[in-house]
Amino acid sequence: MSTDSGTRAGTAGPDVAALAAVARTLGEVAGEIREAGRALTAVATDPALTASLGRSPRSGLRAVRALARALTSPAGLGYAPDGGTLGRAAWLGGVLAGRESLAVAVAVTSLKLRIRLCSVRHPEFAEEGPVRRLLAAIEADRQTRALRILRESVRAEGAERALARLAPSLTEVMAWNALVDENPFNDAAAWHIVMGTRADGDPLLGTSIGAWARWDRGPGRAETEPPDPELLARLDHGGGIAAHLRNVTVLGNDGRMLIQRVTGPDGVTRHVVLLPGMAFGRPRNATPQDLVGAVTAVGRNDTPYTRAVRKALAHAVPEGAQVALIGHSLGGITAMSLAELPEVNRRWRLTHVVAVGSPIDFKRPRDPATRVVSLVNEHDVVPNLEGRSPVSVFPVPADWLEITWVDSSHDFPQCHNAGVYAQSLDEVVPEARDRVDALLEPYRGQVEETVVLRLHDR
Repeated sequence: MSTDSGTRAGTAGPDVAALAAVARTLGEVAGEIREAGRALTAVATDPALTASLGRSPRSGLRAVRALARALTSPAGLGYAPDGGTLGRAAWLGGVLAGRESLAVAVAVTSLKLRIRLCSVRHPEFAEEGPVRRLLAAIEADRQTRALRILRESVRAEGAERALARLAPSLTEVMAWNALVDENPFNDAAAWHIVMGTRADGDPLLGTSIGAWARWDRGPGRAETEPPDPELLARLDHGGGIAAHLRNVTVLGNDGRMLIQRVTGPDGVTRHVVLLPGMAFGRPRNATPQDLVGAVTAVGRNDTPYTRAVRKALAHAVPEGAQVALIGHSLGGITAMSLAELPEVNRRWRLTHVVAVGSPIDFKRPRDPATRVVSLVNEHDVVPNLEGRSPVSVFPVPADWLEITWVDSSHDFPQCHNAGVYAQSLDEVVPEARDRVDALLEPYRGQVEETVVLRLHDR
């Protein structure tokens, strides 16, 4: 199954594809220029060069001057010192002083082109309005003005709509801002976005995922809940992806998950596992479905949530059984994390992972036969958390099915809600729903047993 970027409402034409390739190439060129600066810095700070000055002062000084010009002149690499103790100190001084770098200039050009491509589907990125004014302030290196414009937009429209307006290319906007602001700690994350690689921090403040992970070390625990007739009566047994998302809404985000044993159309018994997303509210709570867990899960595959789900699977699913993991938000990240873990793949056969509104694009299932589906509303902020926007110029693996779309739900977090996703699949992109349902056809049959489990962080 090929990546379905074209299901982004089917507007991706040959010119857009060609410009996307140019944007990717510019990002690669920026990375090569940055590496050239690091290589020259290594030479310039090598003690052997200093020692050579005593042996051959004239030629040594010429070499030092040439290196200095290449590293600091606008006619060379701009201001490009980086790497090593001295190089990083010089780089930090350049960031604080606002010195221009050729690598950064090319990287910003790549990001601008990506944002321009985003405007093909999202006119608010090109038309006069708060988004366009915000981009102009960033381009003019007026971070204070950019923040003021964002605050004004929040006051006028609310934080939810202001964030949702930026969501389609929020990743690129944040990376652009990180590269031109005076905060040196967020540059590394910005460069990962430029290069299309997995970051270990955020491009806003530069906080590393490792720092969050220190707060997320619970062993994870799962307890089977007694049957609740009222909850079971509210479940949708249609078996399609929209029905599963409605069931995620029934479960809520207070630490529950669901496992259903299903006899498929072919008579084979399989198991559907539903994993809800993050609970809004306090950053930490007694369940693994909290903000700290969500941030950690983006860059880690062994978390309290995955540990708790593994224990739930061990309790309710026999070894060797075929399993479809369907997760919303943090649940989708957790589903992909489970697919990465060798011990999970040894014990069960993960045939499908369906992630809805989840930042999963840098995770890879251990078993290449596992079919991966990613469903994203382009105004949903959450899928940006890993550093890849929903209209990214970097494709996901060719055997994944990625479907993104635009609907009228422009308020966050409403557009991130599992129930809203179910409604969008039914009313906005029913063809996408049908494609996913076709993939899940082996799991659409008689529900023989439903087990609800309560997950705990510790």
